[in-house]
Amino acid sequence: MPERTANLSSTGLLALCLAMAASTPVAAAQAPAALPSLVPRAASVQAMPGRLVLANNTHFVARDARAQQVLAQLARLAGDALPEAALRSAGPGARIELKIAAGSGIAPEGYRLDIGSDGGSLQAADAHGLFNGAMTLLQLLQRDGDGTAWLPAVRIDDAPRFAWRGLMLDSARHFQSVDEIKRLLDAMAQLKMDTFHWHLTDDQGWRFAVPGWPKLTEVGNCRIPSGDGGIDAATGTPVPYCGVYTEAQIRDVVAHASSLHIDVVPEVDIPGHATAAISAYPQLGVSGRPIAVSNEWGVNVNLFNADETTMRFLEDVLGQVVKLFPGRYVHIGGDEAVKDQWKASAKMRARIRELGVKDEAGLQAWMVARLERFLSTHDRRLLGWDEILDGELPPSATVMSWRGTDGGIAAAKRGHDVVMTPWDKLYLDYLQTMSPAEEPGRPTQVTLETVYAFEPVPAVLDATQAKHILGVQANVWTEHMRSFKRVQHAVFPRIAAVAESAWSPREGKDYADFLQRLPAMLPRWTSIGITPAATPFQPLMDATAETDGKVRVVMSQPLGYAIRYTTDGSAPNASSTAYAGPLSLALPVDVQAQAYAGEQALAPPVRRAFTASSLLTRSDEELAMCTGQLMLRLEDDGPREGDRAIFNVDIFNPCWSWKQAPLVDVGAIEVRAGRIPYFFQLAHDEPARKFKPAKTAHGELELHAGCDGPLLATVPMPDRTDADGFVTLRAPLRDAPASTDLCLWFTGDTRPAMWVLDRATLVPSTVTQ
Repeated sequence: MPERTANLSSTGLLALCLAMAASTPVAAAQAPAALPSLVPRAASVQAMPGRLVLANNTHFVARDARAQQVLAQLARLAGDALPEAALRSAGPGARIELKIAAGSGIAPEGYRLDIGSDGGSLQAADAHGLFNGAMTLLQLLQRDGDGTAWLPAVRIDDAPRFAWRGLMLDSARHFQSVDEIKRLLDAMAQLKMDTFHWHLTDDQGWRFAVPGWPKLTEVGNCRIPSGDGGIDAATGTPVPYCGVYTEAQIRDVVAHASSLHIDVVPEVDIPGHATAAISAYPQLGVSGRPIAVSNEWGVNVNLFNADETTMRFLEDVLGQVVKLFPGRYVHIGGDEAVKDQWKASAKMRARIRELGVKDEAGLQAWMVARLERFLSTHDRRLLGWDEILDGELPPSATVMSWRGTDGGIAAAKRGHDVVMTPWDKLYLDYLQTMSPAEEPGRPTQVTLETVYAFEPVPAVLDATQAKHILGVQANVWTEHMRSFKRVQHAVFPRIAAVAESAWSPREGKDYADFLQRLPAMLPRWTSIGITPAATPFQPLMDATAETDGKVRVVMSQPLGYAIRYTTDGSAPNASSTAYAGPLSLALPVDVQAQAYAGEQALAPPVRRAFTASSLLTRSDEELAMCTGQLMLRLEDDGPREGDRAIFNVDIFNPCWSWKQAPLVDVGAIEVRAGRIPYFFQLAHDEPARKFKPAKTAHGELELHAGCDGPLLATVPMPDRTDADGFVTLRAPLRDAPASTDLCLWFTGDTRPAMWVLDRATLVPSTVTQ
């Protein structure tokens, strides 16, 4: 019998099991009250009378090596939730047998699970299916308040809808440790996801060594972050941001993933997103001139050249990739390759003529085809972003459709396999709520419901074309994820919606039912060291001053869970008043609110202390963008370590709007502003950045009645911030209306830095007099 490898605290797992028991209540030992809360939803679930108590005479049995490996992973992930006695060598008593039964008629990666009060069985036609069934067993494990472990009596027949159930992690922009990646893989396995796409190279860093090219990890792995984030405050010297995975570490990740039946798909981006490699070896670039590893986000114009020596370099890189990653697919990027450098280069124009290709798109297609031939000789399949469709594509190439679904449709119609990953549905670096507590990212929302509603197979495809849709994948780009905490915030809980779309039958999907099952995942994630985002599970509060010293408080919950609240400063509980509509409360008042699923609190409470003076201030999160051309949620550049301020800002039009600001008896507006680096490479989009003309040396703060309305106030900006990184400005109002959409903006082209608004306060006339 495999040795037990539990490493979780009994206290944490007791909380896990109690919460799971609460989410799947049992009225009596004879029958569960409801179907178990499984995520993803199984194809067929039948709740049966009774339950199987995991007492000393109940044993898991795995007779062959593959089944024993599955049982070992079940034991590791379950920790103390699975009694030690159930893993000992089988003796008399009830048994749960894990069995691989070829020819059983069970679909690939599928399983059949039967649990009764006298024992049970888990069968599959392959080891992957048996593992998937074990992950269902993991979710079924429960404990009573007295610690009794049990499984509900149930019959499940289940198999995945898609073979590709993926998550991409960007380790080039920000680096994650091997242990952090393993935690992510464990959480993927819980959800029966089977593909880990690992983005390892980009403009901001090269993350693995290639024999013969040592500067890739001596030079290309480090960048100096922008602003104060790249400076030692004590000495003023630059501090690089670096990260490299050794061969041993990569093999460790691949082995861990393999034990969870997860394939690792490595990505090396060509011909664009190549700045880090070119910084190490300038001869790989178009100009041949030395450049630095980029510390800016966006679309960089640097490309690999298409010389023969560069192609041999890329083949050396892919040779190392093939050596380290045994999976079938290798991703070669191909996205956002701005061709300006190639077009301007006489050498590249000559190369186009030499190769007999039509244009720059043809040159990229030639590079893709050559690398595809190299990978084919190593029994690998090439995968790339949907831009690889712009030229002639080898028939065996697989397309990852990210710019919507049109690329996937075109690829499937041309006979290529496709993975669907549209940015507006499955990019998890986009924010998931409008909460002011959201982490930095792209404020265009990709909500849990948006993710869940995505259908990977477009209706325009016929049955033959639809077979080319391999599956679905969510992507996590980490420009704004300086810590693994932020990665977890972005991924969880939305990854559960991705998993259900990838696994469960289309006709069985139901968002309301999914939300009922989702709370059971929270303690399951916590038990393996994952901290999901709190914001989707917390209430939002909006407050407006009323007459007679009162405040109107309106609450909402992004996922529609019940809200319970208090107004006396105490923390809410399951018995607190349920929110049913807007509140009119006397000032001052301390409001705390918390979301619940039944008796289960879903996240820490939100607390707001309202006073007459606090209602005169709006943070940047509480203000609207005037146009929202390219809004980002950005963090300050300092301090280098620790927490930083976070700002909502439209980098193309830094203008904020206080909708219907009440200006009666308001004498001035006080604005607290910060200054951050303008650290963006936007290629052909850069001209869209508009600058309002400045009248003084460093520009002005201007306040208008409506963004196209009259000027209400203006104040010159200083040349620098105060020591804390902020500056506070007071702008006296003149001829202000009683209320208006108050627009606030900073004039002038301030690059390479930009002003951002932290908060605005209405200053009563009595204070300004």
